[in-house]
Amino acid sequence: MDARPATAGLTYRDATDADADDLVALIESAYRGDSSRAGWTTEADILEGRRTDAEGVLAVIKAPEGTLLTVERDGRIIACCQLEHRDGHAYFGMFAVSPVLQGAGLGKAIIAEAERRARDLWGATEMHMTVITAREDLIAWYERRGYRRTGRTTPFPYGQERFGIPQRPDLKFELLVKAL
Repeated sequence: MDARPATAGLTYRDATDADADDLVALIESAYRGDSSRAGWTTEADILEGRRTDAEGVLAVIKAPEGTLLTVERDGRIIACCQLEHRDGHAYFGMFAVSPVLQGAGLGKAIIAEAERRARDLWGATEMHMTVITAREDLIAWYERRGYRRTGRTTPFPYGQERFGIPQRPDLKFELLVKAL
């Protein structure tokens, strides 16, 4: 067991095409299937199927107004998040932390770094994200980080399996916002 603090020895960098397969594996492990149950961010009880694929990850990597921020420790990818510059605000998404490392403060450090980058690189004054409303524990975590619920929702894309196979009929996304 590594006795270092969760945030020790982290390296942040923009993902490259060569990272796509490792990032897909990380994201899948954090959200779907039995491996995701090792952490607390699992969606396994509300969605089956894939969370993303190499095509989706490459689209984020290649997006001209954003990046897929990759977090490494000892040369191994352990977390990632999407940052995209949109009309004066930044969008935060595709956030994944290795399930075996969740709950030790790593996510808090990564989101703080993402907010700093959005503010310093783009002059963003707000960070936006969407979260499935059924994920009350996750929404509460973001609220503790200063995000507020807006009540603005969009429907889950039922019938589009590339977003997962819903296990319940009431899924929707809510916009969360934080002033930077």
